[in-house]
Amino acid sequence: MGEGRFGFPERGVHQPGGLPWKALASFGGFGYSPFASGTVGTLPAVVIWWFAFPLLGGWGWLALSVVTTGISTLAAHKAGPLFGKTDAGEIVIDEVAGLFWTMTLAPHDWRWAVAGFFAFRLFDIVKPWPASYFDKKVKNGFGVTMDDVVAGLFACALLHAMAWIANAL
Repeated sequence: MGEGRFGFPERGVHQPGGLPWKALASFGGFGYSPFASGTVGTLPAVVIWWFAFPLLGGWGWLALSVVTTGISTLAAHKAGPLFGKTDAGEIVIDEVAGLFWTMTLAPHDWRWAVAGFFAFRLFDIVKPWPASYFDKKVKNGFGVTMDDVVAGLFACALLHAMAWIANAL
């Protein structure tokens, strides 16, 4: 790598200022897990939901989901080139956004937390349309995040259907 202005390395994978984007995109390092980084990156989101949802309520949680989606889009867009791949395995903030959407207005109960975690992981892996469209065709931070948001919305719908059925019994 050649020298740029003032003797600093040229901009590239190791560009100055990259560390904050990598830290944010990897959600504080969870994305560096040597196995199943998406699953590992989803776990802290469940913990955040457990403690934050009762404090924020439904509308507050919805607002947090929207803000997290925006931050995820920007962080994934900035960090992708730093990791050398648009949807690098280290980028897990999109899983956080997806799980946040999954748990929107879910009953605050450990069983729903477990069900939401597994439902989200299922839809994130299977990627039903339009999640698959965002995953395959939109190669930027928006696509990286939206495939997880769509998976989260499918999982949210499944949780609400389960809650409706449970209340009907």
